Amino acid sequence: MKKTVAFSTFTLKVCSLLPALLLFVAPVGAQRFPKPDFESGYEYPELRYAMPSEQLWMLVDVALLVALMSLVAWAVVRRRTRTPVVAASIISVAYFGFFRSGCICSVGAIQNVALALADSSYTVPLAALLFFILPIAFTILFGRVFCAGVCPLGAIQELVNVRSYRISKALAAALGVIPWVYLILAVLFAVTRSSFIICRFDPFIGIFRLGGDIGMIVFGALLLVAAVFTGRPFCRFLCPYGALLSLFSRVSVWKAKITPSCISCELCHSACPVDAIRPPYANKVKESRQHGVRRVLRYMALLPLMAGAGAAALYVASDSLSQTNKSVRLYRMVAQSEVAPQDELSPELEAFYGQGGTAQELSLRVESIQADFRRYSAVAGALIGVVIALSLITLSLKRTRKTYEISDAACVSCARCFDYCPKNRVKATESRISP
Repeated sequence: MKKTVAFSTFTLKVCSLLPALLLFVAPVGAQRFPKPDFESGYEYPELRYAMPSEQLWMLVDVALLVALMSLVAWAVVRRRTRTPVVAASIISVAYFGFFRSGCICSVGAIQNVALALADSSYTVPLAALLFFILPIAFTILFGRVFCAGVCPLGAIQELVNVRSYRISKALAAALGVIPWVYLILAVLFAVTRSSFIICRFDPFIGIFRLGGDIGMIVFGALLLVAAVFTGRPFCRFLCPYGALLSLFSRVSVWKAKITPSCISCELCHSACPVDAIRPPYANKVKESRQHGVRRVLRYMALLPLMAGAGAAALYVASDSLSQTNKSVRLYRMVAQSEVAPQDELSPELEAFYGQGGTAQELSLRVESIQADFRRYSAVAGALIGVVIALSLITLSLKRTRKTYEISDAACVSCARCFDYCPKNRVKATESRISP
């Protein structure tokens, strides 16, 4: 009798678990029984599932971008305080960096815009266009507030910076050419539909996504270590978008300024992590004005020569540069395969021949690509030559300064100088006390 009761209890437990077991074993969405076949012409409604809207995320991204840039502009231009800039940096790293995985990025949007300008068949994504244009618009109005703490690449470097050891002016000028070369090459590879090298070699994307190419992760980590001891190495010596913004910041309507009635205590100059504050009399030299003008004219005479040399150098290298294009690489593989056939084809060749491709058609396409490379490479080389010549001219300019001045092109509106300025701190204290 006891065995019968125990068996019955066990049977009831198994039966109670059987529906859950069937749900677990059955595939999701599978029909356990066939639908009834109505003779009245009834049609089953389509099942629609709500999916997250990418347009909604784009609105959130753009709204937050504008809000953070507005906050930084108010803090730097109006209030002359750093606390909101730090808050914007934390929000930017958390949201645009880790939550949105570093995409979409104003730095990488350069390539989308360049390709859209060169190829009418390409439509630049609206989000990329807005992320490219809005920081430029804010820069024209308020200076480089985007670089201050809204760009996640700059913000993460700003947050880890502890000391600001300076490097020599000559070395800084030489390294300052790299962002312009990077920008020109990125545009070259974008307009030829070869590669988006800014996205490919983003040093912080692996950190934000917590995975990826180990080489780029190590490179990003090294940049962060360097950022602890010197201000924003990526922004100053690598970022192509920062180089572009430095042009517009020269004509900003409102911008960060030295505190009125400066007492020349040098604290702001020492605190600036990017060496954007020029001390008085730093470039005063004992030479006549006529001698200085002749020196600058000599460098200006070199400008067309360096532009021509750069154009010739990249024109010669255009065939090698074209190897970054996947069609050019594929043609090289096809040519090698037809000269020396192999028993096993690579996946690229299998796909090419499987789609009915011929070497003659591919050859015509590659010739067009290489012609584009020769044309655009010559222009890119000329621009690189101009950049180098202008850097030499800038180094040769020497003038007397009677007060501390902010270099609008180099200043990233981080507002560190405001916290160190005694006159600004007194003024802030008085504004808080006054009713």
